[in-house]
Amino acid sequence: MAHIVIMGAGIGGMPAAYEIREALSEEHRITVVNTTDYFQFVPSNPWVAVGWRGREEVTLEIAPYLKRKNIDFIAKAVTHIDADASKLTLVDGQVLDYDYLLIATGPKLAFDEVPGAGPASSGGGGFTHSICHVDHAQAFFADYEQFLKNPGPVVVGAMPGASCFGPAYEFAMVLDTDLRRRKIRNKVPITFVSSEPYIGHLGLGGVGDSKSMLESEFRNRDVKWITNAKTTKVEEGKMFVTQIDDQGNVLKDHEVPFKLSMMLPAFKGVDAVAAVPKLCNPRGMVIIDEFQRSKAYKNIFSAGVCVAIPPVEVTPVPTGCPKTGYMIESMMTAICHNLANELAGKPALEKGTWNAVCLADMGDTGAAFVALPQIPPRNVNWFKKGKWVHLAKVAYEKYFMRKLKKGSSEPIYEKYIMGLVGIHRLDK
Repeated sequence: MAHIVIMGAGIGGMPAAYEIREALSEEHRITVVNTTDYFQFVPSNPWVAVGWRGREEVTLEIAPYLKRKNIDFIAKAVTHIDADASKLTLVDGQVLDYDYLLIATGPKLAFDEVPGAGPASSGGGGFTHSICHVDHAQAFFADYEQFLKNPGPVVVGAMPGASCFGPAYEFAMVLDTDLRRRKIRNKVPITFVSSEPYIGHLGLGGVGDSKSMLESEFRNRDVKWITNAKTTKVEEGKMFVTQIDDQGNVLKDHEVPFKLSMMLPAFKGVDAVAAVPKLCNPRGMVIIDEFQRSKAYKNIFSAGVCVAIPPVEVTPVPTGCPKTGYMIESMMTAICHNLANELAGKPALEKGTWNAVCLADMGDTGAAFVALPQIPPRNVNWFKKGKWVHLAKVAYEKYFMRKLKKGSSEPIYEKYIMGLVGIHRLDK
């Protein structure tokens, strides 16, 4: 009998627990360890931040759903990993042995890398907000309600080293839509400040016609932008930004005023993971091979935002490569198959496709892209816009939450529909 421990119960960890349970016999034990007792659907946080969703609509209690599938759950933070002895130490001193460890923690939000950035409640300077966590989105909405009484400039974007740019674009346009509906958009100048070399880069070197389409969308919505932007510090009501040219020289220094700001931070590995010798790169992200296995410890697998993926290209201001939802699910499926094969005495040789399928809401319309695979060069490179994307994003939210409540990782109709358009989780 093997004991498989999954660190993290997010968009990757929860489906992975279900999929591993389906693949393995009941003699094998599965335990999920998470810092909180609830799952949050992070892609809905832009809606939470403007009051379009309540917390109860985008979170669910983890334990009852895992219990139905005979999966153990511990709602405690991991403080130490002894990879040589295959043991975890939890925040209360409890020690948990494992035969295999799947690290799916997501990132540590590196607010401290820019002085004054980030919500004070999360270790930041308190002058900017984030939508990386449902708590952060709720904190933004609380300030937003006060802001609406006396509106002013808003800054939205991504800090140097950020890798998850899609939500920043989503939020800028969801915010624009909400302000227009309230008939006060004319009182709110919006500036988009991003470390990307150009609008629509997305940390991916662009996808299809993303540059011209997103620039056009910003122009139509009267959103100004600063790219190649190295945000150096934030003070109350002021963001200090150095704009870099394509050769890496200082082009211009900006002092951008704001009454409200949402800036996505760079990511690092969580402390317990980053501290394991030889497991991670200098930023604490897990180094894996093509089969999602640690290069240093053969009984540790990892997937999701916490894995180390090099940038797709060198940019004047550092940018990372995003890990989108379907890409994460493909990683998890590869791990599931590799675990099952290894326990059956077979080689663990399955690879995820790392295909990217993204639905980005814009409030009243939306943009979708398909990048097969996500990392260039690609077989498919497609970017489209339309009202249908907004509707599809709403439907996907409901679908994903229902999928978790039913305890299924990939229902047969999802596999069939994705297969029809050539999108698969595993590299065939």
